[in-house]
Amino acid sequence: MTQKAYRYRFYPTAEQENLLRRTLGCTRLVYNRALFARTEGWYERQERIGYKETSALLTEWKKEEEFSFLNEVSSVPLQQGLRHLQKAFTNFWAGRARYPNFKKKRNGGSAVFTKSAFRWKDGELLLAKCTEALPIRWSRQLPQGAEPSTVTIKLEPSGRWFVSLLVDVEIDRLPVRSNKVGIDLGISSLVTLSTGEKVANPKTFKAKYKRLRKAQKSLSRKSKGSNNRQKARLKVAKLQAEIADTRKDFLHKLTTQLVRDNQVIAVEDLAVKNMVQNHKLAQSISDASWGELVRQLEYKCEWYGRELIRIDRWFPSSKRCSSCGHIVEKMRLNVRDWVCPECGCHHDRDINAAINILAAGQAVSVCGATVRPEESKSRKAGATKQKLRS
Repeated sequence: MTQKAYRYRFYPTAEQENLLRRTLGCTRLVYNRALFARTEGWYERQERIGYKETSALLTEWKKEEEFSFLNEVSSVPLQQGLRHLQKAFTNFWAGRARYPNFKKKRNGGSAVFTKSAFRWKDGELLLAKCTEALPIRWSRQLPQGAEPSTVTIKLEPSGRWFVSLLVDVEIDRLPVRSNKVGIDLGISSLVTLSTGEKVANPKTFKAKYKRLRKAQKSLSRKSKGSNNRQKARLKVAKLQAEIADTRKDFLHKLTTQLVRDNQVIAVEDLAVKNMVQNHKLAQSISDASWGELVRQLEYKCEWYGRELIRIDRWFPSSKRCSSCGHIVEKMRLNVRDWVCPECGCHHDRDINAAINILAAGQAVSVCGATVRPEESKSRKAGATKQKLRS
């Protein structure tokens, strides 16, 4: 069994929206107060405050007259918010994430309901303290017999409401295929396959950049706290949601097609966070969403019984000749075609890289061999450091 989330949009009634907004506000308040308490405890008393202590603090807050409104909403989302904070600190101490930030009202918010805080009956969802079922737009049906174990309500900055239902499902594996493909990620061509096929980059952000820039300029001129500023903020948020939706739709269709058509997929393990530090390419790299594309390939391959192989980021896929294996010393980004000085073979830069990535992926899959060449800078640097230590 695999856990899978089904996301739907819903349109709450005035009564439901009032309750949900209060729930989101209380969840945000509890999260921020608990974060402040943990931060203050560490910096002033060097005291580590965990989930157990913040849960006890929540009980005390509910008894105070100032925060009596916390009793008017379901207690489950409040406790779940404290658990999320604990997870955020766990990731921080493990070096996987930055220090947790305070939540802001303008970013919308979310609330998580476990089984004790909702009722699922005859395809209808009733949340705790709600008298009516949520009016969900069922864009697709849940699997037969599936019941949600967790429900997440999310309000986007654009004002849209979404509900995510987490269910346990049995995903059917796709038929085994003999196709194998290497993928080179780029900017002009988002994906170049080792078969020679190229998928153009839709450049979603660039297509709507002028409209977004105009809306953001208008927002910057509005007085803080005014109704006109709120209207301008919503306009910007809707444009940003439109960009994000278009990008996600394209990536989902592309990755699903790649997983359906190929049994083995090889990709480079790119350091996107480091690459966006180049201010000339940062916007284009972020718009391409290479990290999201690889993430989707990863979980879809796991679902459908495919194999995804990540190639070392230092592997010289672009500079290596796919015919004879010769490695060119330097190759600028503006060089899109080149001729191998050893064998004279003419290469398209991206297609050649994709072919090399597939070959390296097959080597890793078959024998677990490293694909990093001996003459790579990283290995040279490591050997130099070893000599200095000895």
